[in-house]
Order: sequence, then structure tokens, then C-alpha cells
Amino acid sequence: MSSLQLLNPKAESLRRQAALQVNIAAAQGLQQVLETNLGPKGTLKMLVDGAGNIKLTKDGKVLLSEMQIQNPTAVMIARAAAAQDEITGDGTTSVVLLVGELLKQAERFVSEGVHPRIITDGFEIARRETLKYLESCKINKKDIEREMLLQVARSSLATKVTQEVSETLVPIVTDAVLNVKTEKGLDLHMIEIMQMQHGSARECELVKGLVLDHGARHPDMPRVVNNAYVLILNVSLEYEKTEVNSGFFYSSAEQRDRLVQSERKFVDDKLKKIVDLKNEVCGLDGDKGFVVINQKGIDPMSLDVLAKHGILALRRAKRRNMERLQLVTGGEAQNSVDDLTPAVLGYSGSVYEETLGEDKFTFVTENKDPKSCTVLIKGPSMHILNQTKDAVRDGLRAVSNVIKDEGVVPGAGSFFLAASDHLTKNISTLSKGRTKTGIQAFSEALLVIPKTLVKNSGFDALDVVSTCQDELEDGRVIGVDLNSGDSCDPTIEGIWDSFRVLRNAITAAVSISSNLLLCDELLKAGRSSLKEGPPGGPQ
Repeated sequence: MSSLQLLNPKAESLRRQAALQVNIAAAQGLQQVLETNLGPKGTLKMLVDGAGNIKLTKDGKVLLSEMQIQNPTAVMIARAAAAQDEITGDGTTSVVLLVGELLKQAERFVSEGVHPRIITDGFEIARRETLKYLESCKINKKDIEREMLLQVARSSLATKVTQEVSETLVPIVTDAVLNVKTEKGLDLHMIEIMQMQHGSARECELVKGLVLDHGARHPDMPRVVNNAYVLILNVSLEYEKTEVNSGFFYSSAEQRDRLVQSERKFVDDKLKKIVDLKNEVCGLDGDKGFVVINQKGIDPMSLDVLAKHGILALRRAKRRNMERLQLVTGGEAQNSVDDLTPAVLGYSGSVYEETLGEDKFTFVTENKDPKSCTVLIKGPSMHILNQTKDAVRDGLRAVSNVIKDEGVVPGAGSFFLAASDHLTKNISTLSKGRTKTGIQAFSEALLVIPKTLVKNSGFDALDVVSTCQDELEDGRVIGVDLNSGDSCDPTIEGIWDSFRVLRNAITAAVSISSNLLLCDELLKAGRSSLKEGPPGGPQ
């Protein structure tokens, strides 16, 4: 007789049903946590870590990244939703809500005996049709005006920070993206985000130049340099130890002095070439200055030499700022001082240092045609600075997405309402047979976004959404020619969604929910479990 014994079919069915219930419960639990964050009227969450540090946020990416989630299904959803933010910069909360609602709607049909595979097939049909409908709803604008970009930035930032701070950040974020936009493309890494714990969040500003988080390392160096020639270096101006172990032996003090002098001469020759270049371009003209920004170190003796010649020198500059400095000043970064010429120098109208307590900041501003810039974030405390920083990053991505997509989609849940209505009307033409259940579940799940937005605004979700659906039937709200994005109040204009955010959110939500529906058992992984066999499985 074989040692394998088949399970009781009824017990197996119960086990599979229990596994599905676990997945659905986890998805809905995560949905309930995040749904109150959605939209400009969403509430905040307080995160407390083991050290007692507190963070207030409503950013879905921050919450999912820093929350301690134990349930494996919830962890899977959180990671996939967080990846949405990495790709598009927004839509994390929407993915979680859609996954939870898709599983909730699917549960109705599964309990009636519909196989999960039938439902996932319907999900896939509905996904393709929804993305096709999304293309038709996209309002194409090849040359997008600044006013449109301001509306896009406002739509994104209003959901992250207060209205007062949002109104301050909207023009900053928009102008920052436009500043780094070139014919070659758009690189958001050329925007430096600098935090300054000082003042209030309403004092944030855009610096069309670069702000470095350190200052001069010598007290005699100038703190303000106007009409400055900027030399960008990646050269060590200090004595360095050899890469291999080595030793020097001397028998007298004179021999030691000669050894030290020869070591020092190596660095002094580099300094002489820098000083000669400064004298060549500045001469005796007191209106011109010279600034050295070095990625590597500068020792105290070298700082003395540079200060003596009136040169402002900064050492240990961040690697990421070297490319930004070239775009700001127009100079070329040098890895050697052997072939220094005036052609490699950049220019800046004003280089000055600001001191806040023990922190120093160096501003490289008044440049001719900077293709890099700095968003200077201010605030009284670190949690406000971090909250503002997260909002700025999302706002930058939202504006850049619209420029890359060359179009926008009506926002505030209006697309989800229209897409749900479109699927409901065309369900008979999209599919025949039992796969209609998946399309129907998908259509109902899309309504979770407008319902949540309405609920977070303090209104009755069912009443407002039903009213909007009635108006949709009359053709007065939401469509390809829509000029309003607010599903709750059609008179408000200028609320927009990013095309790629919606596209990726729908795709990700369908992928996750389909995988979870088709998961019929939870097993512990590991070598021992593989040898012994799964609990309750074939023996």
C-alpha cells in the first residue's frame, strides 16, 4: 500500500477557502489603515519607532515603508505598492485601496461558487479595457503651459501637506522642474533638496544655483565672493598615506626634515598651479574672486596658502554635487591640476556663506544659465522638514510625469467613476459567460477611490457618488472633454491625475489581487519544512 494518503476533498476545500480568507482579510486590513489618508482631506498617521522618535505623515510610501507589518500577505501588498512610488512617485495608497476592494468584490462571487480563475480572467479583460479607456480620457498637450503644471503640482501637494504650505511649494516645484528641463531630457537628480532647520515651512524657496551644506574651513577666507571664477576639483590637496605598507628610515634630524619637505613639495606644487591660475584670471582686479570646490580633502597648511591668496576653498563636497556644479557654473570638473586653463573655470555672480548655529551653508547663485537648482526646505523641527521633503519629491515627480506623458487625466476620482460606468455599459460586448463576474467585480472596485475621497471630505459617499453617476448618465460630468476633475463638485477646475500613475496603479493592483486570489494555501518555507512535508499535506 502506498504511503501517500489523499486528503478528504471537503477538508481540502475548507483549507483552500481559509487561505483565501486570510489573504482577503489582510488586504482589507491594510486598506482600512490607509484609506483615511487619501485626498487633500485625508488624516495623518503617527509613527513611533523603538527609540521613541515620532513622525506624522499621510504619505502612503512612508507609511508602508516604516510600518511594522507582520502578515505576509500584507507585506507583499505593501512592497508592491511601495514599488509604485519608486516608479511613478505617487499612487501608493490608491494601489492598496484597489487591491483591497478587488478582493472584497471577488469574495462575493467566490462564496457563490465561482472559481477564482474565472474571476482573474475577468480582471484581465477589464484591465485591458480600462487602460484602453484611459488612453481615450488622456488630454494630450504637447507643449504644456506653466499654468497647467501649477495645477498638476497643486493637485499632488494638496494631498501631502497643509494648504498654506502647498501654495508656497507649488511654484517652487514647478519652476524647479522647468529649470532642469533640457532638449536632451529631464533629470530630476539635478535638483538638490536641501534642509535648513530654521523659520517655517512657508519660507521654503527655490535657489537657481546650488546650496552646499558646509562652508569654508579657514577663518581668514572670505565669506562673500562676487564675480567668482569657480574651479571644480577632484584632487587631493593633502598628504596621503600609501596604499601599501611602507616605512622610511633616517639617521638624523636633517634627513627627517628633508623627507617632510619633499612630501610637502608634492602638495605645494599643486597649490602653486591653482594660485597661478587665480592670478592669471583675476590679476589685480579686486572686483573678481576665486572659489575652489574640491571633492577630496584639503589639509590645514594648504588652507593657509589658499586663504593667504584670498581664495575661498570648500573641501569634501558631495560627489553628486560635482555634476550639478558644472551645470550651474558652466565649468568643467578636473581630476588633475597639470593642465589648468581659464577655459575650465565656471562663473558665479555670487558665492556666499550663511551660518545657522553650528551649521554652515554655501550658496552658489546668480549664474548665467543654470541647468541645476536647489529647493531649500525650511521648518522649525525635523518632522516638519521630513514631511515637506517627502511632499516636494512627490510634487517634482508629478510635474515631470506630465511633461514626459505630454498630457493629463481628469483627477479627483473622476476617471474611476467614468471607467466604472464604461465597463458596466459594455460588459456584454467585452465577455460572454462567467468571466462577466470578474469584470463586474472590477467595475465595482474602481468606485472605491471616489467613495473614499468623498468619505474623507465628510460627506455621504453613497449619496454623492450616486449623484455623480446620475450626472454622468446625462453627459454633464466626466468625459474626454472634461474641464473639471472634481467628482464631488464639478464647478472646481484644475484637479488632474498623472497618466502613468493611473496606468501603473491599475496594472499593479490587478497583478497583486489576481495572484492572491489564486493562492490556495499558506506554507512555511525552509529546508526542514520541505523535507518533512507541509503541515496537513500529503504524508
